[in-house]
Amino acid sequence: MLFDHLQIFRDIVRTGSLSRGAALNGVSQSAASQRLHELEQRFGVCLLDRSTRPFTLTPAGRLYYDFCRDALRRKQEFDAALVEVRGRVEGAVRVASIYSVGISEMARLRVEFGARFPDAHLEVEYLRPDKVYEAVLNDQADVGLVSYPEGNKDLAVLSWRDEEMALAASPAHILAYRSRLTPADLAGHDFIAFDPDLPIRRAIDRYLREHGISVPIAMHFDNIQMVKEAVALGAGVSILPVRAMREEMRLRRLTAIPITPEIRRPVGVIHRRRKRFSRAVESFLGLLQEPPPEDPEEAAPGQPPQ
Repeated sequence: MLFDHLQIFRDIVRTGSLSRGAALNGVSQSAASQRLHELEQRFGVCLLDRSTRPFTLTPAGRLYYDFCRDALRRKQEFDAALVEVRGRVEGAVRVASIYSVGISEMARLRVEFGARFPDAHLEVEYLRPDKVYEAVLNDQADVGLVSYPEGNKDLAVLSWRDEEMALAASPAHILAYRSRLTPADLAGHDFIAFDPDLPIRRAIDRYLREHGISVPIAMHFDNIQMVKEAVALGAGVSILPVRAMREEMRLRRLTAIPITPEIRRPVGVIHRRRKRFSRAVESFLGLLQEPPPEDPEEAAPGQPPQ
């Protein structure tokens, strides 16, 4: 049985859609439907219950889906082992990342990785935190980059960095002229928050609660780009990682004011336990652990750099 047939069925189930599963594999919906029909004829059973919307797996379909996942995982392990035998760093490194890691930072990593390992390349997808975990668990990504990482029986965590957070404000905001703040200084100021289900929102809420502060939530978003934009437009203030504000500080769209006591955000790498990494993935993880160029000279919180 061809591996591309296994992959099409896996992706149909994964996406919950015949058309999306077909598109992921570069085939038409009719071709994917024909392959599914041929499989069911060969096995003599229905694999999908099409009487429901969306479709559901039959017991036989669940067995076949698990087989597809296992076989494709073993194929990835074989490919990785073969590359290792050849002694070359090649192939794709699939990375699922939260938005706040930063497109500019990943672009730098992509350039550096490509320069060192021309036969390998990064494939990066930006997702909500829960979708990063899902992508790694479903083998849609080799590694995931998340804040406040959590491991479990299926996922392992590698520490990456611990980021300083500061108050983000428009340069015209009254708090932007302060050199340092305490949580009490935020009282009464409109706050731009993250969605309540995100780890960073829970961490910020806990920080404010521990210091007896309540802030009026003006609006909330599910990604850092929208939070930064709302703050830059003067809709309120927020608490954000300083690293994630570098470009806006350089353009004088945001100011980062230190907060005492400090609040920090851990960022880590998640991957499936017992997953055999290719040399390309191992090389990418090694690159992540290196300090970025000029990192010691990065702009400190406060007024944007001159």
